[in-house]
Amino acid sequence: MTLTKAGGLAALICAGTYIFGFVFLVTVFAPLGFGPGEIDIPAVVAYTAENPGMMILWNTTIYVVNALALTVLVVALHRQIAAERPDAAALGGAIGLIWATLVLGAGMIANVAVEHVHALADEPEAAAELWSTMHVVELGLGGGNEIAGGAWIVAVSLYGIASGTLGRLAAVIGVISGAAGLATILPPLGKIAGAVFGLGAIAWFIVVGVALLRAAPIHVRKEISA
Repeated sequence: MTLTKAGGLAALICAGTYIFGFVFLVTVFAPLGFGPGEIDIPAVVAYTAENPGMMILWNTTIYVVNALALTVLVVALHRQIAAERPDAAALGGAIGLIWATLVLGAGMIANVAVEHVHALADEPEAAAELWSTMHVVELGLGGGNEIAGGAWIVAVSLYGIASGTLGRLAAVIGVISGAAGLATILPPLGKIAGAVFGLGAIAWFIVVGVALLRAAPIHVRKEISA
């Protein structure tokens, strides 16, 4: 499998992790207040104490698997864009790897929080305080702050058009989704912008994944353009 094809598959995996996350939010985790409502911390702590495996599955899928797939996608898009726009590819690749690192870090912290909360099952107040603290760190890295992701998606979407890697549909979806990600820095818009970013990212990852899976090898593209 070529790097381009691997990048296309990675993009679809990224979309899958987002879909998995949204489904869990509106089903399994709905009673805990995740999503648009206020989080019920005592309920989260009780659920984590009883179902640590489910929480580990959630964190590992939406953060760790996503970050690893995202790394492959970042490198694949960097190589594609570099064929025509090496400077732009370098900038986009740097931003993308920063985002992947933050997402991976958020997942590792979230999983450590699950382990410690589970260990404090007999001390619910201490467990709640610990979870609240670590959850803030998790959100700051990548769970509720989409600055790096928004910047990367916007940059790659625009550079992708210039290099011929991505089409206009990816650019339009990417700019809208990326702008929503950048808007998560504003507290009043945080949750709404985060939802728009997440839903837009699903569509963007799918469009990009299909584009990469259908893309001609770089050397063929160069011969055609010549």
